[in-house]
Amino acid sequence: MIDRLRAASSTEDPFGEAPSPETGITPIAETGDRRRATVRGRVQTLSLPDNGTAMTLDVELADRTGSLHLRFLGRTAIPGIECGVVLRAEGLVSTQGSRRVMYNPVYEIVPRRDH
Repeated sequence: MIDRLRAASSTEDPFGEAPSPETGITPIAETGDRRRATVRGRVQTLSLPDNGTAMTLDVELADRTGSLHLRFLGRTAIPGIECGVVLRAEGLVSTQGSRRVMYNPVYEIVPRRDH
């Protein structure tokens, strides 16, 4: 069974978009397989695998163009990362079927005043 939480609705931009475009940010839909990218979006879900599988925190990040899964191997929680938080993440994008995935990305929690 997967433990899953969804972001609560709010009056803020649902995707954590900056008021003006940020330099160096790639829209999620434009990321390519085996390409490095820096993306920004709002955490939509957090998932943990069933018992018996490797510890992996799966964070679904979405912007206006699509979604991407951030997979943190060996982790079940990361302080500050929860549904509704805006993240900037950088790493190598891979595709698994129709899913875009970044393993152990470098990330930054975007302060509330910046979104």
